[in-house]
Amino acid sequence: MKDLLSSLSLRLGLTFALVSTLLLGSIGVYLYQSLQREIAWRDDQALLGRLERVQLLLKNSPDLDAPTDRPELYANMLGNTQHFLWVHDSAGNTLVSINPAQLSLPELPATAEPRFYQDDAASYRLVTQQISVNQRTLTLTAGHLLSEQQLMLAAYRSNLIAVLGAGSVLIFCLGFWISQRGLKPLRILAQQAAVIDSEHLHLRLDTVRHYSELDTLVGSFNQTLERLEDGFEQLSRFSADLAHEMRTPLNNLIGQTQQTLSQPRSVEQHEQLLESNLEEFERLARMIGSLLFLARCVQPRQSLALQPTDLHLVAERLCDYFEGMAEEQRLTLCNQCTGQLVAEPEMLTRALANLVANAIRHADPGSTITIASRKDNAHTCISVHNQGPGIAAEHLPLLFDRFYRADSSRSQPGDSGGLGLSIVEAIMRLHGGNVSVANIASGVSFELHFPTIAAT
Repeated sequence: MKDLLSSLSLRLGLTFALVSTLLLGSIGVYLYQSLQREIAWRDDQALLGRLERVQLLLKNSPDLDAPTDRPELYANMLGNTQHFLWVHDSAGNTLVSINPAQLSLPELPATAEPRFYQDDAASYRLVTQQISVNQRTLTLTAGHLLSEQQLMLAAYRSNLIAVLGAGSVLIFCLGFWISQRGLKPLRILAQQAAVIDSEHLHLRLDTVRHYSELDTLVGSFNQTLERLEDGFEQLSRFSADLAHEMRTPLNNLIGQTQQTLSQPRSVEQHEQLLESNLEEFERLARMIGSLLFLARCVQPRQSLALQPTDLHLVAERLCDYFEGMAEEQRLTLCNQCTGQLVAEPEMLTRALANLVANAIRHADPGSTITIASRKDNAHTCISVHNQGPGIAAEHLPLLFDRFYRADSSRSQPGDSGGLGLSIVEAIMRLHGGNVSVANIASGVSFELHFPTIAAT
C-alpha cells in the first residue's frame, strides 16, 4: 500500500483527474446556471405574454363583467393546471380566478409596469400589472408553478454529476495509463542504473530514444559516472602507489635491521644503522604528514584564515630558505613578485615552497628560477619558472596525481614522495583557484591562478 501511494504514476493520474474534474465541473456549473437562467427568462417571457393576451381580451370585450360570466375562456387560454391568472378591479373584487393549485394570492403592490414576485418556499412565480380598461382600473396577476422546472433542473443536475463522476474515473484511468507509458523510459534508466557498481563503472545510461526532458538528466548522470570512474581508478592507483611508497622504506628498515642483527656489530655500525633508519622514518613521517594534509584539504568544510598577504615578502622568505639548496645546484633564485593577495599565508607559502623545491630538482645547473606575479581582471597569477628540459606531453595531465613522478630517477631523500604537486593542487582548490603547468621555450612554468574575489 505504501509503495502504491508513493507511485509517481498514481499521483500523476490523480492530479490529472483532479484538474480535469475541476475544469469539467466548472464548465458543468456554468452550463447548469446558464440553463437555469434561460428557463427563468423564457418563463418570464411567457408570463408577460399571458398578461398581454389577457389585456387584449379585456379591451376587446364589450362588457367588463364577461370575465366573471365566462372564466372558461381564460382557463382554456392558460392551457394547463400549472398556471394561474387573477383579475381584480379597483375595489379588490375578483373578476377572474384561475387557480388549480388553490394558492393563496399574496398582496402585491400594483404598478403600471409588470412586476415579478417569486415565492421559493411555495415554488411559484407571479407577475402583476395594473391596467385601465374602459375607465376602469384592473389588476392582472399571472403565475405558474416552478415544480416542472425544478424537476427538470434536478434531473439535469443528477445527470451532470453522474457524467462528471464517470468522466473523472475514466480520466484517472487514462491519466494513470498515460503516466505509466510516459514513465517507462525512467524505469528503463532505473534498471540500467541498478546494475552499475564498482566493477561496472564503465557502463552508461541510454534511453535508446532521445527525449528532450531526459537527455539532460542522462547526460549529467553519465558525466557523474565518468567522474566516479576516474576517481575510482585514481583511488585504485593511489592505493597501489601508497603501498609501493610505504613498502620501500619499510623494506629498507627491515633489511638493514636484519643484516645488522645477523652478526655482532660495533657501536659505530649500530649508530650508522640508527641514522639510516632515522632517514627512513623521517621519510615516512613526511609522507604521512602530507597525506593527512591532503585529507584535510578535501574536506568541504575546511575553513581558511584568509588575510592580505604581501607576495614579495612571501617569495623573499622562500628565496632565503632555499638559498643553500639552490647554491648546491649553482642556481639563482629571482623574486619578481609584487602586490598583495588575500589568501591563507601558510598554505600559500607551502604551495610556493613545493613548486620552488620541484623547480630546483629539475632546473639546469647554472640557470635562474624566477618567481613572478601578475594581475588581470579575472585572476591574480603567481608563476614559478625554471630553465631546463620540458615535460613530456603524456605526463602533463598526470602531474598533480598523488605519488606520480614524471622522472623517478630524480627522486631524492628529502623530496615529497610524489605528493608535492598534489598538495599544491589541493591548496588551490580550497582557495577557489587552480594550478597549471606548461612547457615554454626556456623551460617549464607552473602558475597558481587565484580568482579576483581573493585579490586586492
